[in-house]
Amino acid sequence: MKQTVNIERAIPSNWDRSGLPGWAYFSEDLFNLEQEVLFRKHWQMVGHVNAIREVGSYITLDIANERALIIRGSDGRVRAFHNLCRHRGSRVVVDERGKCNKSIVCPYHGWTYGLDGSNRGIARKETFPKMDRDTVGLVPLNMEIWHGFIFVKFKDSTQVSVKEIMARFDHEIIDYQLDEMIPVLESEWSEIIAVNWKSVRDVDNEGYHVKQAHPGLEELYGQTYNDEPFYNGTSRSVGVFNTKPSKRWSVRNYLKLLPKVEKLSLESQNRWLYAGMFPNLVFGFYPDSVIYYMEIPISATQTMQRGGVLRYPDETRAIKIARYLSGRIDRDTAKEDQMLTV
Repeated sequence: MKQTVNIERAIPSNWDRSGLPGWAYFSEDLFNLEQEVLFRKHWQMVGHVNAIREVGSYITLDIANERALIIRGSDGRVRAFHNLCRHRGSRVVVDERGKCNKSIVCPYHGWTYGLDGSNRGIARKETFPKMDRDTVGLVPLNMEIWHGFIFVKFKDSTQVSVKEIMARFDHEIIDYQLDEMIPVLESEWSEIIAVNWKSVRDVDNEGYHVKQAHPGLEELYGQTYNDEPFYNGTSRSVGVFNTKPSKRWSVRNYLKLLPKVEKLSLESQNRWLYAGMFPNLVFGFYPDSVIYYMEIPISATQTMQRGGVLRYPDETRAIKIARYLSGRIDRDTAKEDQMLTV
């Protein structure tokens, strides 16, 4: 959806550039510029291929006034399209996830598309001028699958691939076998908060506040937690588990009950590793699971936070219990962070 952005209005000439001023968190002009420059031109993560394992299954993502549809075709291939009918721009699927039987039917006027995006039928075709159906299929999106995670980009840019951006983490995450992990649908979450998306990134990108604001994380790994400098579009933070006994029930039992995961290195077994990707995505690599969370800006003062969890395909009961406990710790942390931003 095309939108004109006035850069001169978005960035006042008297900005001294020593840091982000207060207006940057409230300006709708700057927000519109961010939508164009940051979110439409950078990779956005939609979900995992194992969330759409069946033919016709799909997931969607709405962000920056754009709509993405990811669907598995009859040939087993995963494809990405703009979730827009070629007739009137209506969504061709309206749900966040679902399954189409053999074809995609626009709910507005009934135009029909194959699972490969090709136009298969135009309702009341005789009322239209002659047209070539090959030219009115769904419009493809730039798509990349990285270790099973599906990324799309709405506008072309000179930006490098996700594989290149995240290459620095390859040696640390290979043992997780991410492309085989299973999304835990009941653990997916989203919440709208009344704050600018950058406020969420600000609090998440630094661990200076962990000791003061996150007692659970402080007891889990606070003595060792380290944020590394931002590097080539990525951030890396790591916390090695503390050896001192914890007073908090969830942390104490997590460390007590967490079993050895044979596929992981000793280093990965004893830490939480966070890998961030500019502008709005973070992965968390835990011994028991892999998590992700991201911000979807709605306006200059409203943001949707969205996240999920992936489990091992051979998850044992002991690992499932540990995953439940790590989730408790994360939920407490998220609530504590929200108190610092709203």
